[in-house]
Amino acid sequence: MKHIRNIFCVLGLVTYLVGCASAPQYESDSRYTMREDAAPEGNFDVSAVVEPVPVYEPPSRGGNHSPYTVWGQTYEVMDSAEGYRETGIASWYGAKFHGHTTSNGETYDMYKLTAAHRSLPLPTFARVTNLENDRSIIVRVNDRGPFHEDRIIDLSYAAARVLGFKDSGTARVEVEALATTPPEEGAVASAPDPNDESADGATVRAEESRKSLFVQVGAFGNLSSAARVRDELASLVTGEVHLISSEEGDIHRVWIGPFDDPGRAEEEKAAVQDTDLGQPIIISRPADTAG
Repeated sequence: MKHIRNIFCVLGLVTYLVGCASAPQYESDSRYTMREDAAPEGNFDVSAVVEPVPVYEPPSRGGNHSPYTVWGQTYEVMDSAEGYRETGIASWYGAKFHGHTTSNGETYDMYKLTAAHRSLPLPTFARVTNLENDRSIIVRVNDRGPFHEDRIIDLSYAAARVLGFKDSGTARVEVEALATTPPEEGAVASAPDPNDESADGATVRAEESRKSLFVQVGAFGNLSSAARVRDELASLVTGEVHLISSEEGDIHRVWIGPFDDPGRAEEEKAAVQDTDLGQPIIISRPADTAG
């Protein structure tokens, strides 16, 4: 009996280290209520997805122990994600792990843009580009996995939907770490309070009032792909179509707008959903952002 108890202790430790993204297929009496992973039931409105803003975050207390061993294989956690860029196969995980604890102690939400990685520090923000259709998003890595040697990252169900490989299950992607440098000592950035009665607070409120709605059709790593989508949309929608490139010139977003009426934005989003040009979401930005 003592030997059996020791075996269960080891299994429990492995489950803790592996996290939601990579747990083995236990029977129905495990901590998971589903034996096999699956997409959620019902319709999921991709427009509700919010792309995270990459900022430096200190390593979390959980999930960064190094080295660690899973299923007899030992892995090392990177000291820093700075400069990390890798190309390989991505998979996704969904309903089986939804609501369970990730490796760094957070709760997995398959409707958010998160991911699991074997060696990046937790958390890390990363840009993931689907090299098969050139769609690109930013995710927050907060879990360990996938523990299949032919894959480099496990993405949330929402991320797979936005990147367009939910049905195929896997895709060839490029993963690039972002915002890996901590702020200089003493320089603590904080968001301005829109309720502030000072002159700065008034400026913030004025800027907020000038925001308009746009329909973001997609983000692409290749300029020609973004230009093709922009040109095809021009004859399909009534709003003005914009191609917005990042300052670094490595990401190109296609927007429709601006719109002051949420109903108009919803109509344009619905028109794009009838095409195969992207996964449209409604975003709020200053009206002059699109130039």
